[in-house]
Amino acid sequence: MLDTINRAARRRILGRGNLTLTGLGLGGAPLGNLYQAVDEAEADHVVDAAWQGGIRYFDTAPLYGSGLSERRMGRALARRPRDEFVLSSKVGWLIGPGDGVRRDGPYVGLESGPRQCDYSYDGTLRSLEASLLRLGLDHIDIVYIHDLDTAGHGEALGARYTEAMNGAYRALARLRDDGVVGAIGLGVNEWQVCGRLLADADPDCFLLAGRYSLLDQSALVSFLPSCAKRGVGVVIGGAFNSGILATGPVSGARYDYQPASSEIMTRAARLDAVCRRHGVPLAAAALQFPSFHPAVVSVIPGARTAAEMAANLDLFSRTIPPALWQELHEEGLLPAEAPVPTGRA
Repeated sequence: MLDTINRAARRRILGRGNLTLTGLGLGGAPLGNLYQAVDEAEADHVVDAAWQGGIRYFDTAPLYGSGLSERRMGRALARRPRDEFVLSSKVGWLIGPGDGVRRDGPYVGLESGPRQCDYSYDGTLRSLEASLLRLGLDHIDIVYIHDLDTAGHGEALGARYTEAMNGAYRALARLRDDGVVGAIGLGVNEWQVCGRLLADADPDCFLLAGRYSLLDQSALVSFLPSCAKRGVGVVIGGAFNSGILATGPVSGARYDYQPASSEIMTRAARLDAVCRRHGVPLAAAALQFPSFHPAVVSVIPGARTAAEMAANLDLFSRTIPPALWQELHEEGLLPAEAPVPTGRA
C-alpha cells in the first residue's frame, strides 16, 4: 500500500500558480449517479478510500447529477483540513430548483430541476455561488468553463465561445486576479477549443477528457506541446475512454459515452493483447500512460465504490516494464513521439 500512496500522492505543480495536484485525482461524475445509482454511504466511502490512498485532488461539477456530485463531494471533504486538498468545479450551466420531474440522461435515478446553459458574466457568478452552497465549502481552488465544445453546442459553438470569452472567462479572470480562485481554464472533451483559448487568453490549466489516451492521442501533435511550452497544466479525464480501456473489448463496452464501434473494439483488443504478453492489465497501462507527458499534472478517474477507488490506486501503482511501451510503439499503437518510460538511466 505504501508504494500505491507514494505514486498517487506525488505532487505536481499546476502550471504557473501555487497549486499542486496529486498525480492521481478523483473525478466526481460517478458520484452524480452516472449510468448507475450510488447510495449516500458508498459515496462517502469512495472519498474516504481516495483520501486514505493519498489523493488530494478532487473534481466535480454542477452537471454531474444536477448538483448531486457537488453535494456528496462537499459533505465528504468537509471533514478534511481545507488547506490539504485541491478542489475543482465548473461553470456554464445553471441548475434550477428541484421540481419532482425525473429527467432522462446519463445520470440516473434523479428528480431534479431543469438545467440552463449560461456562459454570461452574471451567470458564472451565480453558478459559483450555487456550487459553494451545494459544496458547503468556503472556496473552490480551480474553476473550469464546462462543455464549451462542438459535442455540447454543435454549429452554435462559435457564438457560445464568444459569449464565454466576454462573460465566463472575464468573470473567472477577475476572480483569479482578486485571489478568490487559484486557477481557471476549460473542462471539455475536445482539444481544439482548448488550443483556441490558449491562443486567445491566459488560462492556467485545462481538464481534457478522452483525447489523450491509449486509444486517442489527437491532443499530442500540437496542443500538449504548446501547453508544456507555455507552462499550462493539463488534467486528464476519461483515461479509460468511458469504459472500454477498463473493461477491455467486451460486449457492451463504451467508448466516448457510446457503444464502441468495431474499429475501436479491434484496436482495444490489440492493446489488450500486448498488455497480456507483458503480464499487465490493460487498465493499468491506460491509467498510467497520460501521466508521462510533461504537460500532464494529474489523471482523474472516477469511482462508484470504495473497491473501484482501491482498484484505481492499485492500477496507478503497478510496475509496467518499458518493453510493453516499446512494443506499443513498434506495433503502431502509439506514435513515436508519445512520451513513455524507457527504463534507461
